[in-house]
Amino acid sequence: MPAHAVLSRIRGSIPAMVTPFADGAVDEEALRAHVEWQIENGSSGLVPVGTTGESPTLSHDEHKRVVEITVAQAKGRVPVIAGAGSNSTTEAIDFARHAERAGADALLVVTPYYNKPTQEGLYQHFKAIDAAVGIPILIYNIPGRSVIDMSVETMARLYELPNIAGVKDATASMVRVSHQRAVLGPDFVQLSGEDSTALGFNAHGGHGCISVTANVAPRLCADFQQASLAGDAATALKLHDRLFPLHQALFVETNPTPAKFALSVLGRMSDEVRLPLVPASPAAREAVRDAMRAAGLINT
Repeated sequence: MPAHAVLSRIRGSIPAMVTPFADGAVDEEALRAHVEWQIENGSSGLVPVGTTGESPTLSHDEHKRVVEITVAQAKGRVPVIAGAGSNSTTEAIDFARHAERAGADALLVVTPYYNKPTQEGLYQHFKAIDAAVGIPILIYNIPGRSVIDMSVETMARLYELPNIAGVKDATASMVRVSHQRAVLGPDFVQLSGEDSTALGFNAHGGHGCISVTANVAPRLCADFQQASLAGDAATALKLHDRLFPLHQALFVETNPTPAKFALSVLGRMSDEVRLPLVPASPAAREAVRDAMRAAGLINT
């Protein structure tokens, strides 16, 4: 599919997919079912093997298998934006090339964590990945996890390259959305990486959200994004208020632990996570259940 056609579809509610586990292994059946459930309930794209997919604890083979399953199950119905990040440029290129071969529509590449590269290092990292593939790349800027913050000026330099197409912005700064729009223009795809600020993000010119909450409440998140992007502020605010307790509860402990617990409550998959993450505490479980009741996802 031409890059411009892919980019026109990268809008709305796009879940940052959890990776289901069973007895220590990737639960491929549950993963396929999760893809189907997301598409049936209005999600407009899928992001496998990001942070929410526990990519740091997946083996390389598992990482690639999750991408392959997601692409195969989606069957082109929605774009698949495959996580391809690493703090090793060589490793990120390997993931990126594999995702392209597997049929992913685009890539999500996180700023290199732990290494703390300079802005020039960030530029060269993304430039090398850009040169290795021929599909759109979204920059994942998440200073809270990677420690570094890509500047708007560095994004502008990268946007001159053939494949750099947008950003998943997890800075939670509304000013940043407008700054990026002013410098890079309205065609630079801006997706929120923070569910709680998605309402304001879109109001500042954003195009949607790569969402944790959409794992658990795909229809509500899709309806919220549809209303927000259509300019129906009253409906969007009403849905935001309904979802807000869930946005908060899914981060009372480290993501994706609460989301996996919520999905286990819904009978979608096990709540199993991999060390160093541990299952949700009793207090977190109570908070998640309360938020699910508030959103109308469960009755008891």
